[in-house]
Amino acid sequence: MEDRHVCLPTFNQLFGLADPVDRAYFAVFDGHGGVDAAKYAAVHVHANIARQPELPTDPARALREAFRHTDEMFLLKAKRERLQSGTTGVCALITGKTLHIAWLGDSQVILVQQGQVVKLMEPHKPEYQEEKERIEALGGFVSHMDCWRVNGTLAVSRAIGDIFQKPYVSGEADAASRELTGSEDYLLLACDGFFDVVPHQEVAGLVQGYLVRQQGSVLQVAEELVAVARERGSHDNITVMVVFLRDPQDLLEGEAQGANGKSRDLPSDLSEPVNNTPQRS
Repeated sequence: MEDRHVCLPTFNQLFGLADPVDRAYFAVFDGHGGVDAAKYAAVHVHANIARQPELPTDPARALREAFRHTDEMFLLKAKRERLQSGTTGVCALITGKTLHIAWLGDSQVILVQQGQVVKLMEPHKPEYQEEKERIEALGGFVSHMDCWRVNGTLAVSRAIGDIFQKPYVSGEADAASRELTGSEDYLLLACDGFFDVVPHQEVAGLVQGYLVRQQGSVLQVAEELVAVARERGSHDNITVMVVFLRDPQDLLEGEAQGANGKSRDLPSDLSEPVNNTPQRS
């Protein structure tokens, strides 16, 4: 198992941050070529976020810089210890009533709001035009060998680590921010082992069905989603984290129309996580 996840609902307490803005942090890292990069990212990305001087004024930039710095630090470790592993990653930082996300590679985060899936990001994949052009401009190439690969080897175009494929496999994260209203249901963070077989549009219905069967209990909702991915044929490592942003019992009332999980992009504004259930398999 090369994946790691991090759940820090009391981010400020961990780092002794005394400002009045509440913060919570959640992340999933999908390792490849060994577990070292994912383990390193799971320890260092949030620590580097807390050290960024931009955190109070520009959290999205702080996330990008934290990923970049973590990549630089791990590359030094990889050179010293002859490590070849890498990891994609996605994180969510809730600061007061704003959601900030950052990602490298094909791990993803989605938001479900009033039973509907809200797309927050585009994953980085070698076959996507922008990534392909970036790689080719550096002198690399993207080819199809059972799947799309960078220089005929890695199936990811951005990651922490992968020392022998830098700079073609970039360590530069993308980030986005979104104001929250309090009407959001939950975030779901997962690696490609989940999203390769479970479309975004099905997530809301799967979670809602679980809540109905369990009468609002969320204790094993992530395990249920991992099991669905396994049943659909995923043989990859699978990590799923569900971060509830309001009481799951509330989702059982008046949410039947969202069970189909139709996507739409809406502006939004938010509250503290009420419950979170990380799980990996």
